[in-house]
Amino acid sequence: MLNIYSALIFPTFTFDWLGDSASMYQLGFQDPATTTMEGIYLFNLHLLFVIISIVILVGWLLFIILRNFTELDNSQVANFTHSNALEIVWTSIPALILLSLASPSFSLLYSLDEISNPELTLKILGHQWYWSYEISDFNSCSDTQNLKYSSYMLTDEALKENSSIGFFRNLETNKRVVLPTNTHLRLLITAVDVLHSWTIPSFGVKVDACPGRLNQANLFIKRFGVFFGQCSEICGVNHGFMPIVLLAMPSVQYHYLIMSNLEFN
Repeated sequence: MLNIYSALIFPTFTFDWLGDSASMYQLGFQDPATTTMEGIYLFNLHLLFVIISIVILVGWLLFIILRNFTELDNSQVANFTHSNALEIVWTSIPALILLSLASPSFSLLYSLDEISNPELTLKILGHQWYWSYEISDFNSCSDTQNLKYSSYMLTDEALKENSSIGFFRNLETNKRVVLPTNTHLRLLITAVDVLHSWTIPSFGVKVDACPGRLNQANLFIKRFGVFFGQCSEICGVNHGFMPIVLLAMPSVQYHYLIMSNLEFN
């Protein structure tokens, strides 16, 4: 029987392959891979436009005031003390700006909490210091299949022994999460011992894993690829060594793997 992770753990890489991971001196977002992240990215562009416009306007006003109303260039004292029109302007304009920000932000927040009928559920458990996963609610899964597994970070020794050219140090795991694209997914996140945070920047997902509490998130992956994340909670001495590697593949291929009795060891 074929083993799915023989192809997933040690694939053939080219030197120009980088995957969806952070790059050196990166300032912007990673490429969005979900509808959630696309909404966050577009709202960020809208917010940046508003902020830059405000900075330019305020800077221009300060420059005009300093140039035209300095003490050395004005010999007469102005009698200007009050203006109803000016007060209306500097009250209504910020209110309109806030409304332009509130409308898309509320829509985005409500869409993030909207849970559709999922076709597959991924249960995520945080441990000290590794992740374990369980896939359920899949109609084609039989009782003989084991869909529970743990994911540990690959050490430097393991990377050297297997000649893992193209792998990311401190980001690769011995087993990857495999999920289909263009499918409504449900994530159930919790922790066994201490606080953790399951985060993948390309998905726009950052959910806390709290012991005794079950957090839920929805996911709809729009493109296939390999996506990287890490625990974003200061959970202990090995906080920085809880990487997440997720392989998203087309739904047809994913269904074929399940129906071919491939086991997640």
